Amino acid sequence: MRHRIAVVGSGPGGLTFARVLHRHDHPVTVLERDPGPDARPPGGTLDLHEGLGQLALDKAGLSAEFRALSRPEGQAMRILDTDGTVLRDWRPRPDDRANPEIDRRQLRDLLLPPLDVEWGRSVTQVVPGQRDGAQVHFADGRRATFDLVVGADGAWSRTRPAVSPVVPHYTGVTSVETSLDDVDTRHPDLARLIGDGSVAAYGVNRSLVAQRNSGGHVKVYAKFRAPLDWHTNLDLADIETLRASLLALFDGWAAPVLDLLRHGTALIHRPIHALPVSHTWIHVPGVTLLGDAAHLMPPLGAGANLAMLEGAELAESIAAAPGDLDQVVRAFEERMWARAARWAKITTAGLERLVSPDPAEAVALFDQVQPS
Repeated sequence: MRHRIAVVGSGPGGLTFARVLHRHDHPVTVLERDPGPDARPPGGTLDLHEGLGQLALDKAGLSAEFRALSRPEGQAMRILDTDGTVLRDWRPRPDDRANPEIDRRQLRDLLLPPLDVEWGRSVTQVVPGQRDGAQVHFADGRRATFDLVVGADGAWSRTRPAVSPVVPHYTGVTSVETSLDDVDTRHPDLARLIGDGSVAAYGVNRSLVAQRNSGGHVKVYAKFRAPLDWHTNLDLADIETLRASLLALFDGWAAPVLDLLRHGTALIHRPIHALPVSHTWIHVPGVTLLGDAAHLMPPLGAGANLAMLEGAELAESIAAAPGDLDQVVRAFEERMWARAARWAKITTAGLERLVSPDPAEAVALFDQVQPS
């Protein structure tokens, strides 16, 4: 039996779901609002965990390709005091592949090639309970019907309202992202500061993290506690005014650390939102969610990993029991909710400690996760 299945969103979770179904010779349609794969920057680097994202890629038959692209050295982590003193400097063993890094673009290009992606298909609504399945409404007025619609469309999912009225809430922490290009040539001192992986400094209710991607590209994240409307009197499109405001927030920090902000090429405002820790819903036949659409949590390395494993597990379950689609989805949701709740508790507590009134909390958290 071949069900009509669509997944909304071409992020890591949606593509992994589609790739595993494809591996089992089951057709699936990927609906993506972007007009093409390179319509916007794909984002930074991801650390894929052995029992989560890496397991998902194994289910997709892509483990060898992942090993060839990933960067085990990217697991390195250096922590600084705000005066530049090195507090921790952890480097992975040569054979350590617990959480190797891979750029989002590389991961997307690994998953994408054989899939049926309908680009430029902006979903506005999913209506379950129709006579012949769940109906997907598109921004251009068209409609399509499927036996199962999987919402993998992120924090502000257009699929979620079909099963849950809950919307993400602001965590009280804002992030501003910037980037450095060709860092080894253009900013060699910063390249040495960052090393092969990441460098982080923690102050009172704020943090600054720089993370190396491939090709000499670095992402920098300034996080701080502030009201959601903290920028009311700022023009976020005015990069230099925003930069000056950020530098004022981090006033007194060591010059090399602040250079991560001074040399950034663009500044992107990203308030951190989350869904309730134990977000669940009453099962709705024909529609389900995975990843951030189901359990948006603070961005501390779990989200993409969970989304990928969920996508792989759901696809395998559908392929194994194609005649019992609704029961397969019900069972999947129960497993997903239990695991996601555990990780949501961990990441919520982690954000509290990483952007804390007591910076020592961040270092203590690092020592718990990666003892020196």
